[in-house]
Amino acid sequence: MKLSSRLDLFAEPETLKMAKLGRELRAKGIDVIDLSLGEPDFDTPVHIKDALKKAVDDNYSHYTPVAGYPDLREAVCTKLRRDNNLEYKAENILVSTGAKQSLANVIMAVVDKGDEVVIPTPYWVTYSEIVKLAEGKVVLVRTSLENKYKITPAELEAAITPQTRLFMFSSPCNPSGSVYSNEELTALAEVFRKHPNVLILSDEIYEYINFVGKHESIAQFEDLKERVIIINGLSKGYAMTGYRLGYIAAHPDIVKACEKLQGQYTSGTNAVTQRGAIVALTGDMQPSLDMNTEFGRRRERMLQLINAIPGLQIAEPDGAFYVFPVVKAYFGKKIGDEVIKDADDLCMYLLNTAHVSTVTGRAFGEPDCIRISFANSMEKIEAAMDRISNAMKALV
Repeated sequence: MKLSSRLDLFAEPETLKMAKLGRELRAKGIDVIDLSLGEPDFDTPVHIKDALKKAVDDNYSHYTPVAGYPDLREAVCTKLRRDNNLEYKAENILVSTGAKQSLANVIMAVVDKGDEVVIPTPYWVTYSEIVKLAEGKVVLVRTSLENKYKITPAELEAAITPQTRLFMFSSPCNPSGSVYSNEELTALAEVFRKHPNVLILSDEIYEYINFVGKHESIAQFEDLKERVIIINGLSKGYAMTGYRLGYIAAHPDIVKACEKLQGQYTSGTNAVTQRGAIVALTGDMQPSLDMNTEFGRRRERMLQLINAIPGLQIAEPDGAFYVFPVVKAYFGKKIGDEVIKDADDLCMYLLNTAHVSTVTGRAFGEPDCIRISFANSMEKIEAAMDRISNAMKALV
């Protein structure tokens, strides 16, 4: 069967691949603990579920506006004002079927063939692949463990060329958990001021999972705000992964361009989800705060367990729900005839031997690391890390 050569431009997400392999083993009766997917293990808060049920009863079952219901777009503006001290109008907002579609919309709307897109490593797996799909040129900037995997102003300056169109980053970061402070964003803003043609995509989907204080957005700098595209959504902070709703806040020209693209792909987002989203964004935030507290508790325990395994190096995550240890001390070790050549091999070894699914750091641009999620119960985390520790000890 002849298929489009476009499919050769990008790879299957390793996160989804590992989850799929874990499910296949589970189907064979093997007890696999999943620490690969970035999905809260909490249920959607009751007040949001009530709003979703009411939407069904109120017959929200028809096509929706491509950009989203007007009152939902206003609700996004209310949230941005309340939580981020950012002033936007409905014309600045576009609602999509998940933050992943929001990312794809933006990249396809602003990146031309050959345009350079600067992405600091580690980065979420989909960033680079969507840029490739748009026929842009991915420019990866290797950051350091010592700087908690955050790009410095000097590294940013060195990466920008006359062909640079877009800079993409996340804070809190998936997979490292790094969170940019106001001081760090201020320093990066100074670099961006020298390069007025560079747009800035700020992925803030993990905003509410923050262990160090107030979330800071690079859109707070008024002179840069028109060049900033904020990506956010409901999945992580409200435990609504399956409802599929993301949004952007951006210059109206970018919003209109994304709306034009989305009108051909999916049209408007699910009607019922949009009604629930209004309540999520403007209603009681205590369930989200409680989730963050529990993630913080798991983080502390995960760090204890990681630090008890010899040879691992780690930058403590300040947000999100992952640890991202350097595991290269185990490269070259073996068990029987099986040699662990790299992080890919180590992840497959842990899956097949310890029956714990993780994700190779290569997928995130850092081949010496693996990503381990703590978006699972404390009981499962402790059991999984005990398995991982024993599997590591068996390597010689």
